Amino acid sequence: MSGSWPALASGLRRVALPVLGLIAWEAAARSGRFSPLIVPSIARIGYQLGVLVTQPESLMEVWYSVARGLGGLALAVVAGIALGVAMGRSATAAAGFGPILSGTYPIPKIALFPIFIYLFGIGSFSKVLLVFLECLYPIAVTTQAGGRAVSRALVWSAANMGASRSRVLWGVVVPAMAPFIFAGLRIAMPIALVVVIITEMISSADGLGYLVMYSLASFKTDRMLAVVIVIALVGVALDRLVVRLRDRLVFWERLESYYAE
Repeated sequence: MSGSWPALASGLRRVALPVLGLIAWEAAARSGRFSPLIVPSIARIGYQLGVLVTQPESLMEVWYSVARGLGGLALAVVAGIALGVAMGRSATAAAGFGPILSGTYPIPKIALFPIFIYLFGIGSFSKVLLVFLECLYPIAVTTQAGGRAVSRALVWSAANMGASRSRVLWGVVVPAMAPFIFAGLRIAMPIALVVVIITEMISSADGLGYLVMYSLASFKTDRMLAVVIVIALVGVALDRLVVRLRDRLVFWERLESYYAE
């Protein structure tokens, strides 16, 4: 019985803040100080949320956004890991690509979206390309950091035992870099979703971003907030997916880590 109390306390800590937020929102909605158009009740938002998750058309809008985000992210993973490995293990590559990354990283890539629309239209390709550019940098930078953190003793030991350069790369370097790669992937995942939603709000006839703008233009704030909740749930689901994948593939680090209570 006593062993169940820590689990119960942990569960209560997880739900306490969301529950307090819902109570505060409902109190504001019922206070009469705010227009229902601005602060709709939890019941109205919940009704719209139920409609969204049960309509096939709305689920297709979720799919459009997720597909665009994951498409751009997949391209960024391939290019970012290759670039990060090269920069992390080669001084020449670091000297050549490092200044380019440092100089272009602070530029908001969303500023290039009108050019992408002009060149590629308002379809999915321009959105996927922008997601790729935004996600490339965190993946490349964290992968490079992982490459620089690989123990030199491990590399030397593998080489002294006769391992080829490719065997050292895939057997020693890449596994040692894996935690850094997943850290970059976990940073890039929400960025991909944010970029997709923004681009769909700017120019799209489908997707969750389009639903947000359409609901707002129709003065349906409850529906807009329901879409925002769906976006948050999608973000949590994708993040948990990355964490589960990391725990399965980088199991040795998970076993060696702990929380300081």
